[in-house]
Amino acid sequence: MSYFIYMLRCSDDTLYTGITTDIQRRIKEHNFSDKGAKYTKLRRPVILVYSEASKSRSSASKREYEIKKMSREKKMKLFEKDF
Repeated sequence: MSYFIYMLRCSDDTLYTGITTDIQRRIKEHNFSDKGAKYTKLRRPVILVYSEASKSRSSASKREYEIKKMSREKKMKLFEKDF
């Protein structure tokens, strides 16, 4: 099973980072479901701005933690190259 680390831009221009096995399902949950994170429920709609694959839940969790520790500027550099 593949895991993905993803980053969302919220309606208030904040960034949210998480992990999932299904990015499209997770974005729908963040935008429309009670299964979305408490943080994003108050900041809908959200859009996907970055994702990367990981081979295991453990490595995905470690990478998520690394990204969450980054400054906003570094986080934005991750996804600005994709746009």
